[in-house]
Amino acid sequence: MTTSEDNAFRPTRRTLLSGLAVTLFAPNIARAAETAAPVAKSVDAKVMDPQTGKPAVAVAEPPLLTGDYAKERHKFRTDLLNKGPAPDKYEPLVAPSDADQIFYRSGLGGELELVAWVSRYERTPKPKPAVLFLHGGNAIGQGHWLPMKPYIEAGYVVMIPSMRGENGQKGNFSGFYDEVADVLAASNRLRHLPGVDPHRLFLAGHSVGGTLAMLAAMSAKRFRAAAPMSGNPDAFAFFHRYPEDIRFNAKNPREFQMRSPVCYAHSFKCPLKVMHASEEGTLQARAALLSKRALAAGVKMELATVQGNHNSALPGEIEQSIQFFRSVAA
Repeated sequence: MTTSEDNAFRPTRRTLLSGLAVTLFAPNIARAAETAAPVAKSVDAKVMDPQTGKPAVAVAEPPLLTGDYAKERHKFRTDLLNKGPAPDKYEPLVAPSDADQIFYRSGLGGELELVAWVSRYERTPKPKPAVLFLHGGNAIGQGHWLPMKPYIEAGYVVMIPSMRGENGQKGNFSGFYDEVADVLAASNRLRHLPGVDPHRLFLAGHSVGGTLAMLAAMSAKRFRAAAPMSGNPDAFAFFHRYPEDIRFNAKNPREFQMRSPVCYAHSFKCPLKVMHASEEGTLQARAALLSKRALAAGVKMELATVQGNHNSALPGEIEQSIQFFRSVAA
């Protein structure tokens, strides 16, 4: 049985509106798109789903696997049973007024030419640090650029890349897998821009982008630090809540494992600060498991809870990420 909030939420989940700038003021429309049932080994009727107000359906704790995630990626190929574009509605790809639109190549042999937005900057004798920010949802919009202002004012060159299959571009949406290759390709483009310091390349992302930031931070050593925000490290739980996003062979557990940072928490290759909103209790539980596993393996990881919901907490998360990046690169 669904509640009135469910009925109001689900039809608009795929509506981009005017980007994140709108969702910051409409939390009931786009709230907690990446939340899911809490990590558990059995149903706990005392744990409530914040969206339905009813006891949450438990999802088994994901396994902790051996092996390095980056090496496992070289051996694994996702089996897409349903090939096509990203699921979200989208805006035209027009760069914000204070950004330049550039292209980067990804995919096998660089077959995909994808759009990225980069903040305008002047080259200085000392190269500038840079932030690769991964947007929420599965389409890029003008509203995603507005929250980047604090990074720019702090002296960072900022890039937000689009991913394969988004905004009418070529490529097949895979949900947290092939998109990681796009993130790495975009980071390579950013670190080679004139005047950018490749040794001070930072990674951040919100919501879907938060999960991708975790997976990318496990896949390459090029990032000085990473700050995932409101990302779900457990693909089993994410796709349990949103099965309509599954394009891969769901009968193969490896498909979920390779999309779950919590299964390879020992594989992070840079320090991390993992943040969630105070109203995202279900994500906090998974972040706690991720941190427990990562810290046991010697990974440098901090956890932080920022006041607000899935969208309203973003400005505070960005401010904390700036402080974290400065502390790492001091």
